Amino acid sequence: MRDVEERPSQVGESIASSTSGTTERSDQGQPTVPAPDRSQRRSERLIDRATTLAWRDRRVGFAVAAGAAAIAAMVVGWWTPRGPMATSQALTAMVTGAVVGAFAGIATRSRWAMLLAPIVFVAVFELVRIGADGPTVDAIRPGSTYGILAFVVGRVFHGLIALVPMMLGAAFAAAWARRHNGDTSVRHGRARAGLYVRRTFAVATTLGMVGLAVGIFRPAGTDQIRFDGKPVPGSIAELIRVEIGGHDLAMMIRGASTDNPVLLYLAGGPGGSELGAMRNHLSSLEHDFLVVTWDQRGTGKSYTEIEPIATLTFDNAIADTIEVTNYLRDRFGQDKIYLLGQSYGSTLGVRAVQQHPELYTAFIGTGQMVSQRETDRIFYTDTLAWARTNGNNDLVDELTSLGPPPYAEQGDLEATLSYEHEIYPYDHSRNSEGEGGFSENFFVSEYTLVEQIHLLGGFLDTFYVLYPQLQDIDFRIDATKLEVPVYLAQGVHEARGRAELADEWFTMLDAPHKEMVLFDTSGHRPLFEQPDAFKEFMVGTVLADTAPTK
Repeated sequence: MRDVEERPSQVGESIASSTSGTTERSDQGQPTVPAPDRSQRRSERLIDRATTLAWRDRRVGFAVAAGAAAIAAMVVGWWTPRGPMATSQALTAMVTGAVVGAFAGIATRSRWAMLLAPIVFVAVFELVRIGADGPTVDAIRPGSTYGILAFVVGRVFHGLIALVPMMLGAAFAAAWARRHNGDTSVRHGRARAGLYVRRTFAVATTLGMVGLAVGIFRPAGTDQIRFDGKPVPGSIAELIRVEIGGHDLAMMIRGASTDNPVLLYLAGGPGGSELGAMRNHLSSLEHDFLVVTWDQRGTGKSYTEIEPIATLTFDNAIADTIEVTNYLRDRFGQDKIYLLGQSYGSTLGVRAVQQHPELYTAFIGTGQMVSQRETDRIFYTDTLAWARTNGNNDLVDELTSLGPPPYAEQGDLEATLSYEHEIYPYDHSRNSEGEGGFSENFFVSEYTLVEQIHLLGGFLDTFYVLYPQLQDIDFRIDATKLEVPVYLAQGVHEARGRAELADEWFTMLDAPHKEMVLFDTSGHRPLFEQPDAFKEFMVGTVLADTAPTK
């Protein structure tokens, strides 16, 4: 016991003597360097030898820099083949870029590292992710509007947050390495002025990247539900992730009371995310419903869950919808919920209701889709006629060479679908969601900066995969009967490729109750174009007809 008790004091004495400057001596009386110091000095000597070798033969230095960039690119390409898709990935990309650039700058002692490292990184990264599929990672299509947008969100953003720090790291590290190696030459005249210009630009760019990092770091959140500036007791306002189909999918849940009937909203697309539109235009629904806006797999806040692409199927989307429904039923203790689908969301909603009608109080379709194939063919016919009438010979030639859809390449749909507002014009200015449509709804606090940037990328990549799987759907053939009440909210100015098919399907539909309401100033998105009228429709018609009696 005594030995055990004394040992701490011996250790304390040893530490004290060490910190007081006493140096141990060997039997021969020579100073003995402590083991940790020897290891540190050995590491420093190895680093000095390596840098000396690289600096003595510039070819070695450049080879080392290229190798470091290539290794980093292989790791990043394996980890994030679509580039940084989340806040943590974006910040990691910035740090990785700066470290790789600094290593290249030290190895080469040359500003050429600012070009070498990024070029090698991009080349290897593109090779590693060559198996990834979708517009944001496929070959660049400079002649296409969608192709340019895909390039910006898929490659330019990644380049900004990874390659710019890499170039800055290379510049600062190369300058340090030259000074460390004894290059203290004094510049005069134009050379000195050029040095100041470069330094000013580097500092300004660094400050810009720091600002960008701060913006990327901003977390997402959703405001509390308030009345007269005070939080509403018993209300709920949250952004959550729930494991659905083996993936962590995001949803926004908002309501003045958790006892309100649940309304699950399915966004359009495929690939759309509508958190912004729901917050900006339909917050009034939260007084009467528990509104759940779900970012489906591959969209919006769930874009990070798009892989593996092979399992991103319409059948799985239906299964996910059913699983989300059951999660909400279990969590909030409700036997049935309301299902609201817009555009593609109405296609998904009809299929979910067909498979499990017992889960739903009613189905509400807006911008109702019936047959994607037939809609596209009508759009093709109308676009071709419009192009001929307006003398747009280039578009006529393009459409004529393509022929009617469907197409093997989804990018070929651009010519058919890009002129909708010119072919079917109406005054958007009277509506809550103005001329900009859904693009006005990106900038809300519910998205992080990275998610805002990838909203379009998620749409393009998801649409590319799912849209071909919808071509055999035609509700006039395979959904003529639904076992729940059906309500359609349609815009008077809806394009005829959708409106005529919806009218035809509604006429033949057999349901316990069916009702169609037309919104006089709206087109494809009446719930957001005329939100007050839509809220009145949901409360005064749908809820009044179907709410269970208490």
